[in-house]
Amino acid sequence: MKLSFRNALPLLLAAALLIAMIPCAALAEGETHAVILATSDLHGNIWSYSYEDNAETANNGMARLYTYIKQVREENPVVFLVDGGDDIQGTIMTDDISNKSPDSEHPVIAAMNAMGYDAMTVGNHEFNWGIDVMKRILGQAEFPVLGANVLNPDGSYVTGSGWTIIERGGVKLAVIGVCTPDVPIWDGGKEGIDETTFEAGSDAVKKALEEIGDQADIVLVSAHMGQYAEFDEDGGSDAGSKIAEDNPGVDILQVAHMHITVNDEINGIPVVGVRNSGREIARIDVTLDQDGNIKDKAVQIVDMADYEPSDEIREIPVVKALHEQTISFIQGGVGEDGEPGEPLGTTTAKFQPEDEIKGLPEGKLQDTAVMDLILNVQLLNSGADVTACALFKDTSDLPEGAINYGNIFDIYKFDNTLYTLDVTGSELKAYMEWSAECYNQWEPGDINISFDPEYPGYLYDMFEGVEYEINLSKPKGERIENVMFRGEPLQDDQVLKLAVNNYRYSSGIKTNNLAEGKRDWESSCSIRDMIVAYFSENSPVEPTVDYNWHITGVDLSEDDPRRAEIIGYINEGLLPTPYDDSYNLADYDALVAEAQANLAGDVTVEAQESH
Repeated sequence: MKLSFRNALPLLLAAALLIAMIPCAALAEGETHAVILATSDLHGNIWSYSYEDNAETANNGMARLYTYIKQVREENPVVFLVDGGDDIQGTIMTDDISNKSPDSEHPVIAAMNAMGYDAMTVGNHEFNWGIDVMKRILGQAEFPVLGANVLNPDGSYVTGSGWTIIERGGVKLAVIGVCTPDVPIWDGGKEGIDETTFEAGSDAVKKALEEIGDQADIVLVSAHMGQYAEFDEDGGSDAGSKIAEDNPGVDILQVAHMHITVNDEINGIPVVGVRNSGREIARIDVTLDQDGNIKDKAVQIVDMADYEPSDEIREIPVVKALHEQTISFIQGGVGEDGEPGEPLGTTTAKFQPEDEIKGLPEGKLQDTAVMDLILNVQLLNSGADVTACALFKDTSDLPEGAINYGNIFDIYKFDNTLYTLDVTGSELKAYMEWSAECYNQWEPGDINISFDPEYPGYLYDMFEGVEYEINLSKPKGERIENVMFRGEPLQDDQVLKLAVNNYRYSSGIKTNNLAEGKRDWESSCSIRDMIVAYFSENSPVEPTVDYNWHITGVDLSEDDPRRAEIIGYINEGLLPTPYDDSYNLADYDALVAEAQANLAGDVTVEAQESH
């Protein structure tokens, strides 16, 4: 843990931003200054609004992005705007209203058209409703939608284009778009997916570069994949880094999909990425000499917290109408008197305990009523012996009192269906071990449990139908202990019926060869609809927890006053949340010194977010 680096980070970031603006401050004779703005993973957030919370947001949304984009265009004559995909899915407006009527005008595409996008790369979530729905929605775009590695059986591009060249102010920008080839893992079986070929990203970029030749001054690859491999660690077919390593003709690489900030460099190629929902935009300033050769490149990742949403985007007719319709929808409709309609149901109390440490979700540290509700609904609807699910959002909770659709969306944001399959006891334990890899191993002196940053939160499943312990003093692969089924130790050869969502079946169980059994049932409705029905039939719903699992093998020094002092500093914003690296009492003096230095400098830190 490099404590001194944390203290220096704000100064380093400020210096980096200042340096980034220097190359374009003054142009020599014959030079040209171009700006490339890159977004991705907008996930349907147009308005800068959280429908599940029924509240305005403070730092995201396409409307905010447009305020900044307009400012840049006013200051610079040559500006390009590109997007890295995962845009039409992600909010109640898109998933529960717009995407169920794909022939109607889509609000995200309408907003992107109004914002003047030059190109968009197709993301994996564009495929969630199958190829035909994707084509009907993206066909409304007034700009090319790129997928150089997504091919029809005849070898043509599914999206219509693999790359494009945009010319503005005498500068020619080539944009090559590639999508993660892992789409069949998540959406296999949906209309047209199994007939579509998803090539390795780097291979498709190589072919595109050969076709482009010397037609462009700048070559940008917009890759809807992470910088590092998600599944194909050996081949790198889904790794943005391999694109940069294998293709020296690339000038700039945009990565996406992982919802994290990226400002890196590989072989002299800037690698940029932004957080999801329009929280950031990547700005690349490029200086070209009089012959069109790149002289300099400078990168900034711009946070949207300081920008107000644009009314121009909010006033787009389809955006405004669907925004109002969505708010009405989550409130249960509007009655004849103009007041909100009936709620979906009610609760008797909140479902999630308060976090002891700011930013460390209790929902992943202990069994909670939120997870037990979801898991028991899955058992009820599937008739399975055991089931599993992840807490998709660290702060998911149900309030006391009336429950609307936004509350249900908050605890289960994906439109998943439920599958069942037969597993043996040994296979179930292997699945549980895979899930428990999300934790870091506890070390003596650690005052908190932390999470491996390489494991996104949505990969950590909790289980119902069995009792078990997770021993975090043990290394990965050896943590699941004392698994009991109906009061008896689970035998390795015992066969159980397991219920999981369609995403976990493909992306977890099958991809990692955790079980040989095949899907033998699929629900006719989404899991979210099952939860809605449960509230309709069982309200008022009381939060209940059976505490069927526990973390063991740790001693968090809960009686040591030094621990309480450190936690106090975290909760006051004087120390960062130890989400991916536990604080240890051996570092007590250094931690106190850092907190006091932040207090003296009036510096506060935000709680760390999981991904």
